[in-house]
Amino acid sequence: MNPAFKKYLLKVTKSSACEELVVIQSLWSGYGKISRYKLHNSSHPTVVIKHIALNQANAHPRGWNTGKSHERKVKSYEVETYWYEKWSQLCSPDSRIPNFIGTFSQGKDQWIIIEDLNKRYPVRKHEINLLEVKACLKWLANFHATFLANEPKGLWKVGTYWNLETRPDEFELIENKELKSKAHLIDERLNNCKYQTIVHGDAKLANFCFSEDGQQIAGVDFQYVGGGCGMKDVAYFLSSCLTSSDCELYETELLNFYFSEFRKVFDSATFPFAFKDLEIEWRQMYPFAYTDFIRFLLGWMPSHQKINKYNLKLMDLVLSRL
Repeated sequence: MNPAFKKYLLKVTKSSACEELVVIQSLWSGYGKISRYKLHNSSHPTVVIKHIALNQANAHPRGWNTGKSHERKVKSYEVETYWYEKWSQLCSPDSRIPNFIGTFSQGKDQWIIIEDLNKRYPVRKHEINLLEVKACLKWLANFHATFLANEPKGLWKVGTYWNLETRPDEFELIENKELKSKAHLIDERLNNCKYQTIVHGDAKLANFCFSEDGQQIAGVDFQYVGGGCGMKDVAYFLSSCLTSSDCELYETELLNFYFSEFRKVFDSATFPFAFKDLEIEWRQMYPFAYTDFIRFLLGWMPSHQKINKYNLKLMDLVLSRL
C-alpha cells in the first residue's frame, strides 16, 4: 500500500493497522481496483476502498482505448469523488448509498474510502423477481425525488455513461441511418425536459446491493451521476434485469409503481409545479430514454443481448414520432 495513503487511512478511520482482505473487482480497462480492508481498533471493522490508478490503464476489452475514452474515465472519477464529498449525504434512507469516509490523492493515484455495505446488504444478484425489481424502482424513485430540480453542480451536466456528447466514436459506427440522423433530436428532447433531476447514470442490477430478504437496497458506483430525466435510469435498469417479454408484460405495472413511490416523496415536499405534469412528461420520455440507450448499444456492440424485440419496438415508435 502507498505509505502516504496508508497514513491517511489510519488517521481518518482512527485505526492502528489495516490489511487488504479481498479485491472485490478490478476497475474497467485496468484503471485500478476496489478492495475490502480490515481495520484494527477502529469504529469501522472494515471499509471499501476504490483505488484509481490512472497510470495503470491498459487496452479496453473491446478496443475503445481512445483519448476520448481516457478523458471520459478521468472525469468520471473526478465526478464520483465530488459526489461523495458534496452530494452523497443528501440521500434519504430509502435511497441508501455507502457513507463517505474520505478521499486521498497523490500524483495519478486516487483513493475513495467508503462504508462497507456487506453486513447489511450482503447479496449481489444476477436475476431478480418482480418484488425485487420494485425494490430497486423504489430506490430510484426516492433518489430522483430527492434531487428533483437540483442543478448538478460538480457532476456531469448530462448524466449516464452513454450520453451522446461523450460517445462520438460509438455514434459514428451506428448502421441504422434513420436512428443516426435522429439521434441528436432524441438527445435534445431528453435534455430539454422541463422536469429534471439527478440520475444515477449506471443504474444496472450489478450496482445494487440487497439485504438477505431482497427488499432493502443500496446503490453503488456513481461515476456517471449527473443531470437528466429520471426515465433514463428506469429504462436502463429494466433493460439490465428483465427479458423482452417481461418488459412488455410488466411495463405498465412497473411504471405505475415507480410513479406511486415518487409521488410519496414529492407530496412530502414543496415544489412549484404539480406532480401530474411531471408524470405526464416523464411517461412520454420513457420510450425516448430507452431509444437513447439502444442508440449507444447499436454503435458499441450491435450484437448485445440487451437489444431485443421490446426495445426495438420502442425505438421504431420514437423514430416515427420525429
